[in-house]
Amino acid sequence: MNRRDLLKALAAAPLLSHAGSLLAAPATNAKLLFVFLRGGYDANNLLVPIGSDFYYASRPNIAIAKPGADNGALALNADWALHPALRETIYPMFTGGEAAFIPFAGTTDLTRSHFETQDSIELGQELGGRRDFRSGFLNRLAQSLNSGKHAISFTDQLPLIFQGDVQVPNMGLRSVGKSGIDARQSQLIAAMYKGTPLQQPVSAGFAVREDVTKELTGEMQAANRNAISTKGFELEAQRIARLMKDKYNLGFVDVGGWDTHVGQGGANGYLAGRFDELGRGLAAFSQEMGSEWRNTVVVVVSEFGRTFRENGNRGTDHGHGSVFWVLGGGIKGKQVAGEQVAMSQATLFQNRDMPVLNEYRAVLGGLLRRTFGLTPAQLEHVFAGVKPVELGLV
Repeated sequence: MNRRDLLKALAAAPLLSHAGSLLAAPATNAKLLFVFLRGGYDANNLLVPIGSDFYYASRPNIAIAKPGADNGALALNADWALHPALRETIYPMFTGGEAAFIPFAGTTDLTRSHFETQDSIELGQELGGRRDFRSGFLNRLAQSLNSGKHAISFTDQLPLIFQGDVQVPNMGLRSVGKSGIDARQSQLIAAMYKGTPLQQPVSAGFAVREDVTKELTGEMQAANRNAISTKGFELEAQRIARLMKDKYNLGFVDVGGWDTHVGQGGANGYLAGRFDELGRGLAAFSQEMGSEWRNTVVVVVSEFGRTFRENGNRGTDHGHGSVFWVLGGGIKGKQVAGEQVAMSQATLFQNRDMPVLNEYRAVLGGLLRRTFGLTPAQLEHVFAGVKPVELGLV
């Protein structure tokens, strides 16, 4: 195998973080799946401020009609309603107490840059100081818990959020049946690193790939017989659940396609389709988790929201405040939680965006503390300097 083939093979293999030990037995049965919507989704059409006339004036072409109208929003309370694309998936979870939303949520990063703001959230470090790009907050959480029905990232490359001292495997499940290396190549690569500091991480990486592939082979064959598409988030979410309910207690997955500058649509159209796919995936995940769903918390975030007013292309531009989702079989759902204000021109941030009133580190700090029973020292390790906010969701 020449150097070029080796590099290609390593790129296809599950990647492992820097030095550290695989996780030990978890101190809790709790499980966390962190879902990152990359691209900055339009939270204002997800959680619709139905009491705001300003919302309807600001979005003459893409606003979601009020509850009761044809294809109107789904009322959650007197102030908020849900996009109708989630009628069969997330809405029943909300009414059943297994879903909640946190509006006016996000980071105080004001760059409106996808990459910088994604980095800010994944690192979970205080803004204004020196960034350590080798320390993502989910890696610090794994280290604090000494958890380890392993943490795993369901991505092709190890994301920033899982970079750190704890060894975390990653594996994209969309192409799990299309390994870029065969058994012979795996043995050759492992032999190259024998006797070096990388011997254990490389061997562990191949072990993870083999384990995941064996776990999903039967499911993939059944899917082919029943003509289930291999595309889309729904199938991937089912695969994630099949692994997490038995093997892992910390998981991460990202979903792209949320940068809707042009032709966003309203109750129907591009964004509605993305909400439908995401909702079906999350509902499938909850069902596939079975009895473990009661021990599971799913957090859905995006780097920022979008402009409150639609633009000239019937889309929206990069914004600020967003809406976080919290799902789980054991949460105290059926809530729109956190600090809130009525949406009007006077309450816009910089006369364009939903403001951030619920800072993400404080919100996540409160959720993680309750979910995993973190001590003050553990929470400080995950989110240094944070004052956690308790929203009563877990």
